[in-house]
This record gives sequence, structure tokens and C-alpha cells, in this order.
Amino acid sequence: MLNDRSRILVDSIKRLLRRGAISHLRKIVNKAHAADLSVVFRFLSLSEQHKLFEMITEPEQKGILLSGLDEDILLDLIERIELDDIVEILEHMPNDDVADLLGRLSEEQSNTILERMKKEDSEDVEDLLRYEDDTAGGIMVTDFIALREDTTAREAIESLQKEYVDVEMPFYLYAVDEYGRLVGVSSLRQLVVVKPDTPLNDFMTTDVFFVQTNMDQEEVAKIVARYDILAVPVVDETHQLVGIITVDDVIDIFRQEATEDILKMAGVGEEFVETKSILKSTRIRLPWLFASCIGGIVAFFIIGHFEDSLSKLAYLAAFIPVIMGMGGNIGTQSSTIVVRGLATGRLHISDIWQVVSKELAIGLILGLVYGSLIGFVAQFQYSMGMLAVSVGLAVLSSMSIAALVGSLVPMAFARINIDPAVATGPFVTTAIDIISVFFYFTIATTFLGI
Repeated sequence: MLNDRSRILVDSIKRLLRRGAISHLRKIVNKAHAADLSVVFRFLSLSEQHKLFEMITEPEQKGILLSGLDEDILLDLIERIELDDIVEILEHMPNDDVADLLGRLSEEQSNTILERMKKEDSEDVEDLLRYEDDTAGGIMVTDFIALREDTTAREAIESLQKEYVDVEMPFYLYAVDEYGRLVGVSSLRQLVVVKPDTPLNDFMTTDVFFVQTNMDQEEVAKIVARYDILAVPVVDETHQLVGIITVDDVIDIFRQEATEDILKMAGVGEEFVETKSILKSTRIRLPWLFASCIGGIVAFFIIGHFEDSLSKLAYLAAFIPVIMGMGGNIGTQSSTIVVRGLATGRLHISDIWQVVSKELAIGLILGLVYGSLIGFVAQFQYSMGMLAVSVGLAVLSSMSIAALVGSLVPMAFARINIDPAVATGPFVTTAIDIISVFFYFTIATTFLGI
């Protein structure tokens, strides 16, 4: 949903495009923030996108815009931009953003662009591309302030004024030894309050929070959030400082991971589908619904197995939706709570039995409450004691087992290094539907003697 600012910008640009008011368009495009323009591009045709892109005068703004575009829009737009123009834009972007953008292009396009870039820039970007996209190495910035630990405060300030003017995150100075290994960190505040001749190793903090290049980006984000730091240094296997990860990248990580989890939990994949074509959206969602389809077929055979019981007491079918629905709802609640806890670090896979037993207890209590309520409705409607007991026990069983499955499956997935969010979609809900139907008819046929 667009906010008021974005809606006004979209309406204004589309109106000016219809009128062909180029001079007014150019003023608006260059005055608007590139991040806002990336939203506008979703509502324009490819030719209109290219026209607006060409109106932007600053390469830095073009770089921010390209970084914020959805992948489908980016790939189509890149095809229309001259290679030399692309190279010029990338040379004004931070290396980590360049690596991220090139990672979204085809290998042939990336190699062609890298060959045309300056050697020093292309080497830095290629170093970043060696790492997996979702690791610390893949998202780190290679522009940072690193000084020898025996550097004085005066020398450090002079270096900031001469050598590190364009550093993205100048709030921390990292101290390294003669081999480039990380040994300490100092904030700008610490630097300016000490005497000019004081060496870094006299006032720097040696207890440094750092991450290694192969650490998962989600774990990196948790560290930055837990310790409230603006940036975290990245070291390689020899403890050499190779980059930093800044808080703005951490915000992007949280947003990306949360989006992926929500989409997986809804059973629609892990990519944005709202901006994709009908065919692509269908292809993404098709396999995720396969589990639901199989579950429905299994439930059909289970109900078919009890066809004789249904023919004798047709009103048994009236309670199938509420029993399946109550089980599905509490299963989704349990799995969502567990997935969220694992994602934020509040739960750990070592807590599996504690978490599962807690959710099972909650499921039992809720099952007793709603089993009694729905059993009372059954008794009031049909005046059959055994039917009321059967329905009540079925609700109790369905909700208890659903809470068990909803908490156990995500924890089990996390233990074997599979994204637990996957478990919350069709897999858990389908399993609960099958179990609910089976237990309902088993209990009903036993108590009613049919």
C-alpha cells in the first residue's frame, strides 16, 4: 500500500508523462529521492521508466534507484541502458551495493560490466562476489577506517581528513596489528577527547564484537541489534580485518528475512509476487500448494474409509469444518510463535523439548475449553450424549496434537538446517487437517459403536 507521499508522487509523474511536460518532469525526478522513485517505477511502463531514468543527472542517484528496484524491473531496465553508462553509475556506488546489483544480473552481463570497470574497483567487487549472498562476506563494505594500533590520535585525525574522506561509516576506527589483524576499536568520540600524542592502543576497546566472513547474515543482524552498535567488523579465517557491516545493511537484512519468512509461512514461496506477471506468479505459487493438494487427497480417502459411518449418522459431517479449523488455527499459532522466536534469537533449537511441552500444555488447555464448548453445542442440537463426548474429545485431540506438531516441526527443521518458516505453510496445516479428520472419525466410531 502506498503512503500519501508516494501516491502523490506517482500521480504527479503519471500526469506529467501523459502531458509530455518534460521540463517539469526533470525537476521532479531530480528533486525526489531515488528510493521514492523506485516505488514509482512499479506503476510505469518500461519506456516510461527508461525516460525517467535518463532524466536523472547524478550518477549516485541512479545507483540508489537501481539498488531499490524489484528484480524484474531492474533486469528489463538494464537492457536499455548503455554499458558505459552502467559502468559510470556503478563506479559511484559502494562496492557492496555493486556486488549485490551484479549478483542479480546474468553471469554474462556481470562479467562484461566488470571488464569495463576500473581494475581496483572490479577487484574489490569480485572479492565480494566470492562470498555467498546471505553471508557476512557477501554484504560487507570494504571501505572502512583501519589504522595501526600504535598510531597517535593526531595521526588518526589527519588520516581521517586526508585518506578516509569518502568512507561510508566513519563512526568507528579499527586498530590492526602489523599483519592487518583486528586488535581493537575506537569511536570518534574517544579519539577527539584524548591528548593528541596518545596512541590508539592506550584508549581503544580491545573487547571487539566481530563476525567472520562465512557467518549467516541473519546471525550478523542479531549481533548488531543485541549490542546496539552502528557497524560490526568482518574478519577472515586468519582474523584479518576485511570489511564492516553497517546498521543500514542490518535493517535491510531484517526486512528481507522477515519478508521471506512471511511468504514461506503463507505458502507462496520466498519471492515478491505482487509485481510479477500472472504466469510467473502462478509458477512460483504452484509447487507450494502441492502439499495442500496431497493432504486434501489423503483426507478424502480417510473420510471415504468412514463412508458407512457417515451414511448412518450424516450429521457427523457437520462437525468436520470446526474440528479441522480449530486444529489448523492453533497449529498455525504455535508454528508462527516458534518461527518468530527462532528468527529473533529468543528461542534456540536446544530448547526444543521445553518449547514443545509448553505448546502442548497450552493446546491441551485450549482443547478442553473449546472441546467442552463445541460438545455442549452438539448435545444441545442433537441431544446425543455420546456424540457430544466424541465431538469434544475430537476437538481436544485435534488442538493438542496441532499445538504439538506446530511447535515440533519448525524446531526439527531448524535442527537439520532447513528454514523453519517452510514448516508453517502448507506442511503443518495439511498434516493437522489429516490428523484431525482421522482422530475425529476414529473417536466417533468407537464411542457411537458404528
